[in-house]
Amino acid sequence: MFTMLGAALGPVVGGFLTSAFSWQYIFLVNIPVGIIAILLGMHVIPRHPPVAPGARMDKGGVVLVFVALGTLIFGLTTLEGTDAVMGMGALAVSVVFWCLFFIQERRSSEPLMNLALFAGREYSLQNICILLIQMAMVGVMVLMPFYLKIVKGIATDRAGTILLALPVGMIITASIFGKFSDVIGTKKPIITGFVVCTIALFFLSTLSATTSVGHICIYLFLLGAGTGIAFSPLNSAVMGECLAKDRGSTSGLIKMMTNLGSSLGVATVMLVAMIAAGPKLAQYSAHALAPGELAGAFDLAFFFCMVLEAIGIILMVGVRARVPTPSEDGECAVI
Repeated sequence: MFTMLGAALGPVVGGFLTSAFSWQYIFLVNIPVGIIAILLGMHVIPRHPPVAPGARMDKGGVVLVFVALGTLIFGLTTLEGTDAVMGMGALAVSVVFWCLFFIQERRSSEPLMNLALFAGREYSLQNICILLIQMAMVGVMVLMPFYLKIVKGIATDRAGTILLALPVGMIITASIFGKFSDVIGTKKPIITGFVVCTIALFFLSTLSATTSVGHICIYLFLLGAGTGIAFSPLNSAVMGECLAKDRGSTSGLIKMMTNLGSSLGVATVMLVAMIAAGPKLAQYSAHALAPGELAGAFDLAFFFCMVLEAIGIILMVGVRARVPTPSEDGECAVI
């Protein structure tokens, strides 16, 4: 809920800053926000002793995963431009460093990522589902302002307000279905959430220049609601697949999959839209093409996001349903 609260305020504040000042301010605003966060963190976050004070950081793994992720995102982003060779080269470098990272993790006595956890089918599939649902959601949030601005001719600040429908939907459902999953198990809420997201993205893939703002808000709200229904149980399900000693690394992995999904969502969805638009972009830039003619490119990108959600449904069907039971320490466990 609080993650999406930030996502809800971001487009609104960003749209206002862009309209009132300039686009540079959407980056400059992070300076005071960061300072406030540091000061609050120093005084509010409790100081707990380390769980494993003798543990050592896997510095080699950190460097390798940093390069692997960086070249992956750089390569996908570069493919959107004119230098496709550099983009392919960066992706090839990324593959090499991912291989080196997995070798490093298998050899390390204290790995950054415990690869043995991925031997469990449920653990692996549900982590992939976190990646997929994040890719689809962030892809829509990044692409939708362009659709509203280019195709609908809506001002930047108003476009940010329209985007509020998505995080509002997630805020409403996230805590409710997080609690439901503690009672009925995680599989059914997760699949339900993916189904709702798939339906919402199907409607988004039919947008045109004449689609009303009201319908767009409803579709975004449904996407947010579906994401909230699935996301909280997904986090709980993945944590329930590991032992207590692996909860720290699993929590970090969930955040990594979330951030990776965000980065890949931006890169891949924009890439699909750029490829779909093709020569029409040049015609639009030369004012030789009506903005509404670009709606098809956005529709294909939203359809791509729908496919991601559909894959999530298929993966979750293969996950064993687990019934929650109270554990000895009072936390929710699964059997």
